[in-house]
Amino acid sequence: MDQDLKGLSDEQLAEMVRNQDQELYSEIVARYQEKLLRYANYLLQERNKAQDVVQEAFIKAFVNLYGFNTKKKFSSWIYRITHNEAINYIKKHQKEIPLDTNHWLANKKDNSNLEEDFHQKELQQAILASIKELPIIYREPLTLYYLEKKSYNEISDILRLPLGTLSTRINRAKKYLRKIYENREK
Repeated sequence: MDQDLKGLSDEQLAEMVRNQDQELYSEIVARYQEKLLRYANYLLQERNKAQDVVQEAFIKAFVNLYGFNTKKKFSSWIYRITHNEAINYIKKHQKEIPLDTNHWLANKKDNSNLEEDFHQKELQQAILASIKELPIIYREPLTLYYLEKKSYNEISDILRLPLGTLSTRINRAKKYLRKIYENREK
């Protein structure tokens, strides 16, 4: 990566792509590809489909780059495009999406205590099995908040929800998740 580009904000880079050199868009792709792929994978639960969605999102972002307001946060804008593509894909192919929990466990850190590690994995698997039972309106904000580490303001922008509604959904999702988890443990 060019040192000059590394110091630019996403918004500045988007402005340069629009006004100077469209080939700089590859820098935007490099900055966001893994993040967006991870997010789409959380929603779709299948890497190949997530890759297709992210590719479509990058194409749409490029085509609509002139419509991006550089006074706003670029990351929220591109996550929103990816979100829309993923939701459209889910609606179009609802019956095809598998509920695989392996990707949820990929970020778990190794633990030297095998017994503790086993119990931790068991607990995670139970929680993740519960998460996949959540309706998409609850799974989305939880994924963005806990797994993508987005702020409430960013999630509000991405999902186009008022902060109060978002807060309510996250609280309901936690309660719903707890209820599902407790019912599994009975």
